Amino acid sequence: MASTVTESRPGYGQLLRTPRAWTFLLPGFAARQPFAMLTISIVLLVQHTTGSYGAAGAVSAATGVSMALFAPFSGKLADRFGQRAVLLPGVLVHSASVVTLTVLALSDAPLWTLFVAAVPAGASTPQIGPMVRARWGAKLQDTPLATTAAAFESVTDELTFVLGPLLATALCTTIDPSAGLLTEAGLTLVGGLLFAAQKSTQPKPSALHDEHARVEHVPALRLPGVRVLIATFLGIGAVFGGMQVSLAAFTESIGRPGLNGVLYGTFAAGNMLSGVVCGAIAWKISPQRRLLVGYTALTLMASGLWAAHSVLLLAGLGLLVGICIAPALITGYTLVDKLVPPTGRTEAFTWLTGAVALGQAAAVTVAGQLEDRFWDGAGFLVPLGGTALALAVLVTLRSRLVPRAPGRTVARGVGHRVPVTVD
Repeated sequence: MASTVTESRPGYGQLLRTPRAWTFLLPGFAARQPFAMLTISIVLLVQHTTGSYGAAGAVSAATGVSMALFAPFSGKLADRFGQRAVLLPGVLVHSASVVTLTVLALSDAPLWTLFVAAVPAGASTPQIGPMVRARWGAKLQDTPLATTAAAFESVTDELTFVLGPLLATALCTTIDPSAGLLTEAGLTLVGGLLFAAQKSTQPKPSALHDEHARVEHVPALRLPGVRVLIATFLGIGAVFGGMQVSLAAFTESIGRPGLNGVLYGTFAAGNMLSGVVCGAIAWKISPQRRLLVGYTALTLMASGLWAAHSVLLLAGLGLLVGICIAPALITGYTLVDKLVPPTGRTEAFTWLTGAVALGQAAAVTVAGQLEDRFWDGAGFLVPLGGTALALAVLVTLRSRLVPRAPGRTVARGVGHRVPVTVD
């Protein structure tokens, strides 16, 4: 049941007082933390064992591509059969695959075997963020707190991207190059199982609906607005991937690899702080316009990264880029609630998460090749190119982000008849 909202300007305090919210928030935070450690841990380990950022980026990209391709399928299964049914086998496969990848890298196995292990590691990555967002959606439905929840989740995501790279880099550089991935596998297993145990707050699986009632389900990818958001999130993924590889290469080139986590953490901190502000504002302009303005600012900020040649300048620009990411992410997730029916939101959220992973995978591959073949910092051209292309798509197709007015309804199935909106 949706929570009752009485305040005209809902805030984080009211959101966190939502009944039983903490039962999935705390384990959800623990379970999503490893996600921010995965790609950077792969980059650091494979670069250490092969000596090539290109190879490291390619293996990391294989993980991201497989995750992007399988994430929507995972979301669809979670919508239909329940999140627990997807999570339990998923965390087991993921942890085993990551451990296998680590062992192969340390044993100097052929490069192709790392790709073989990277595919199931990415495909089985638990989609905790979309599942938490779906739980918020089930509780809040169309109340004003839904936008606050979207902002809160963006802040939570970015907090993991502050802590994750710092933790992974510290483990890989001070303990052992494999420590980041092994810790990621352990946290995924424990956190995922704890989150899966919270059965009472998960959205009701569509497979459990009355068998006599049939509701037409439109795949999220068939909705034009979702496709525009996917393109937008691909560009955001290009920023994440390009920053990861390029910052690692930059700090290595100046002989201070330990600064990698600090610089990436500064970038993620900007994202987190702007997310806090976005959630506290009672917006009067439409989310479609907010997305366009925010994305334009993101592209402009990303355009200067390639020219930064000092730690302080790069930290400052990274902070500004991070500040511009959160508004785009929050607005994109908010639009899902307006464009997608409740029975398909987990799937839609995983398409967006998968788009970020796919953009990140492409970015680490291209950025790694640029760093290997050209000058130090060439990889920073990737965030600029990715966001510029996505902005062009957004400007051209922005009208598709406006929710379509409901049409007439027809009854489907036998027995209990459920109205279904059709065009």
